[in-house]
Amino acid sequence: MPGSAERATSLALLFTLADSRLPIGGHVHSGGVEEAVASGLVRDVATVELYLRRRIRTSGLVAASLAAAVCSGALEPVCAEAEADARTPAPGARTASRAQGRGLLRLAKQIWPQHDWVALGSRPHLSTVFGMVGAACAVTPQETAGVVLYTTLTGAATAAQRLLALDPAAIAACTVRLTDLCDRTAVEAATGLAALSDPLQDVLAQRHAQREMPLFAS
Repeated sequence: MPGSAERATSLALLFTLADSRLPIGGHVHSGGVEEAVASGLVRDVATVELYLRRRIRTSGLVAASLAAAVCSGALEPVCAEAEADARTPAPGARTASRAQGRGLLRLAKQIWPQHDWVALGSRPHLSTVFGMVGAACAVTPQETAGVVLYTTLTGAATAAQRLLALDPAAIAACTVRLTDLCDRTAVEAATGLAALSDPLQDVLAQRHAQREMPLFAS
């Protein structure tokens, strides 16, 4: 195991890869928020917070648990791909996850060119890549799960702020209020694979995939 300073650097690197400005984050993907706004479900800071809370506890938990299992070595990448497909009913959501996974994989290959990424193929799920990246960073499965949840939270929050022209300070305060939920969910994610479904997010993902000229990729 790396020393404390090296470990802090590895964790900081992992969080850098989860930055919402990267192709996997809220700069490109809204996490269903664009369709939720168009449907009138998300209108202000209060409804943004409700949406984020729901997303963390459902799709966020599932993705985090898959990433944690890959990071620990309990789940091989090929098995993780099958498990992610089984837990992602909407084709639109699967396409978005694989697009984000491809973006993170492309970046990871540049940072760790010596690492063997062949098992991931060309379009892996985001959770599978995060698990492999967590292992490359030498962080714990729980920490990997935490970063996945951080991305789930901040990516959607950033998109909501842009779409609704909300006060950045209000959205920042909203995300701060949800950090404890992220921490508790990360602990849960590291204990085993979650198998939850959220029909609302499946519907939103599929509607978005059929939308003409969307602002976000998902």
